[in-house]
Amino acid sequence: MTVQSTTPQFKQNTKDALKNANLQTALRDTRNGFVGKRAAAREKMGVDEFEGLRDAARDLKNHTLANLDVYLEMYEEQVRASGGHVHWAKTAEDAQRIVLDICRKADAKTVNKGKTMISEECGINDFLAENGIKPVETDLGEYIIQLRGEHPSHIIAPAVHVTVPEVRDEFRKAHTHLDADRNLDGLDTLLKEARGVLREKYFEAEVGITGANMLIAETGQSIIVTNEGNGDLSQSLPRVHIVMASLEKIVPTLEDSATILRVLARSATGQDMSVYTTFSSGPRRATDPDGPEEYHVVLLDNGRTDMIGTEFQDMLRCIRCGACINHCPVYQTVGGHAYGWVYPGPMGSVLTPSLIGVEEGGQLPNASTFCGRCESVCPMRIPLPKMMRHWREREFEKNLTPSAMRYGLKAWAFVAKRPWLYRVKTRAAIMALGLLGRRKGRFAALPLASGWTGGRDMPAPEGDTFMAQWKAGKRP
Repeated sequence: MTVQSTTPQFKQNTKDALKNANLQTALRDTRNGFVGKRAAAREKMGVDEFEGLRDAARDLKNHTLANLDVYLEMYEEQVRASGGHVHWAKTAEDAQRIVLDICRKADAKTVNKGKTMISEECGINDFLAENGIKPVETDLGEYIIQLRGEHPSHIIAPAVHVTVPEVRDEFRKAHTHLDADRNLDGLDTLLKEARGVLREKYFEAEVGITGANMLIAETGQSIIVTNEGNGDLSQSLPRVHIVMASLEKIVPTLEDSATILRVLARSATGQDMSVYTTFSSGPRRATDPDGPEEYHVVLLDNGRTDMIGTEFQDMLRCIRCGACINHCPVYQTVGGHAYGWVYPGPMGSVLTPSLIGVEEGGQLPNASTFCGRCESVCPMRIPLPKMMRHWREREFEKNLTPSAMRYGLKAWAFVAKRPWLYRVKTRAAIMALGLLGRRKGRFAALPLASGWTGGRDMPAPEGDTFMAQWKAGKRP
């Protein structure tokens, strides 16, 4: 692990996020956009067809993971046949060294980057800067947070936490070569200014780095999907193109990639397809009008092969669409930076402890209401709540949970194993809370429940317990 983690401070991070007025404004403005667009895209395609595609995508990824070594070797052979190079990185530090070596051989002073979460995982930007090479993010959201000295707060919308006035302030501070009195009131003016500044950067870089949404074993191609076209320019104009991808991004055939592409954009942004879907394979050939002179693929493991054959293998089906994040009530309340590492939301709550250890990331699986929305919208049908429960079990087994929680769970288990005692206690508690809260109908504070009432009111119970009502014949 090279990116500093603050996941052990998750509770404090959430408190800070709840107090951040600008963050809460940004989250409120974007809360319903992704959700509504995905629902509309699903209806437009047809529910049965969309759900069938989810099944097909899940099945093909399961097949790929069961034969991962075969398809990775096939992919490497095809890349080399096209004139490219494949580099295997066991750890993030290995990936750093590989990328730096390629850049130095190219005598690179500047590196342009398309959006890639793997480079975030490896801390490539900071590492290159420490070694005298300037990284420039060309995705608009990534560019904004680079100016702010931050990491992405979302895997597909990295600057979703930033408000428009904050973007305007950053541009005025960073673009000092432009007229200080220029008009930056509209979104179109901000976009035009960013495009003009970044366009100059494309012609300065000796190396371009992109991620990969998929790697095709059959053809040796890498695929990126973008809505800005910056990925195309970042890989076609520099002399050297580096693809950074994790091992599980492999798919067997070109046809298989089409299946995943059909659920990817619909799940992520509600589009039928992203504006740009780009297939790359090897360096420029003699007959090509443009393209890089060198083509390198850095394949990162960083703990993923340790997940194969475990209860967390299903997480490797993830295609990074962000649907689980968009629909998560916890993420919608605290944003991505509260999670303290590269991957936020439900997918991060499973993946982070898998990659950096439950000792470091064990608080994240507790950041869930287990409402199940994440699994219900995941295009790959990943059982995220089940895997978060597995991580909670691991955390408990290692005595990493707070002692108050451990004793509380043991007390609850004692009562829950004795139905008569459970019914007596719950009925007494509900009657007492109902009486105490009958005037306001809610509680702003409760003993032993500050974790809940610190962020929200608790409704006062109405009526008897479910079991008592059922016994009395009050059934729906």
